Amino acid sequence: MKTIVWFGFVLGALSAAGEVILRKPGQKATFKCSVDTYTLSLEWNRGNDLIIRVNGKTGFTVRDPKYKDNLKLRGTSLEISGVTEEDAGKFICTADGRRKENTLLVVSVSASPSSELQLGSEAMLQCQVKGLHPPNSPVQWKRPNGGPNSESQTVQLKSVAHSDEGNWQCTFSYEGGEYSESLEVKVQDPVPKTTAPSPSTSSKDASFNPPPSTDVVLLGLSWWMWVAVGGGCLVVILLMVFVIVLCKRIKRRKRKFHHKRNGRQPLNPKTYCQCDRPAAAAKPQQGRRKEKPSALPLQPLLA
Repeated sequence: MKTIVWFGFVLGALSAAGEVILRKPGQKATFKCSVDTYTLSLEWNRGNDLIIRVNGKTGFTVRDPKYKDNLKLRGTSLEISGVTEEDAGKFICTADGRRKENTLLVVSVSASPSSELQLGSEAMLQCQVKGLHPPNSPVQWKRPNGGPNSESQTVQLKSVAHSDEGNWQCTFSYEGGEYSESLEVKVQDPVPKTTAPSPSTSSKDASFNPPPSTDVVLLGLSWWMWVAVGGGCLVVILLMVFVIVLCKRIKRRKRKFHHKRNGRQPLNPKTYCQCDRPAAAAKPQQGRRKEKPSALPLQPLLA
């Protein structure tokens, strides 16, 4: 049984050709396995590092934690979301003894200061390819007219011309295949500088006499400044009068309040002076004889 499986593995390795995938940073990459279904096991490796292994019978999955965020398994395919330059390399799928290699090349092309260049300015084009083997494999630029440039990842444009406008191709080879990534460059004419017209000699010589001022000046101040000062003083006086009236009203209300509160207190009973004076004699009745009043009894003198 072991011999049969090993023999099938060799045939699968020989028949499954490697696939090269080119991506820019931030894009999504999908690697396909040699089969769409599996029975025994499915395993994905990045070089010699295990990414994920699935047991076809039990469904038990083993995953490397460092590949948990941006790597997902879709059936038998492996998907990378948000490709970075560190993701470049070989991804190997083994399903039921069948093996397939996928190579991810991450290509970055850029123009400095930007892809829209000014005529006559300086610029630099850069092309970086991650995942090549060997890493120092030749990379060169091709001009928009198809002519090759120097075999270098960087192109220095000393003076940008209209002939530099178009699609530049960053070309390289990998395992016998030719690959390229394009960069569109636009060339714009410089904006003409507008200069202010120089004044004529006649206008320089002519003296400018401003019209005399019609404002009335009093003590070094114009009339509108005096109006502002007078208005400010009037406002201050009105505020002072208002404050005085308000204070008097408050005092008056306080005085009334105190009177009302004192008026609610109970009144003390009044005491009157009583004298020992005898009561007045009664009036004689008419028609009767007036009787002589009896003499008052003598009271002893107090020592």
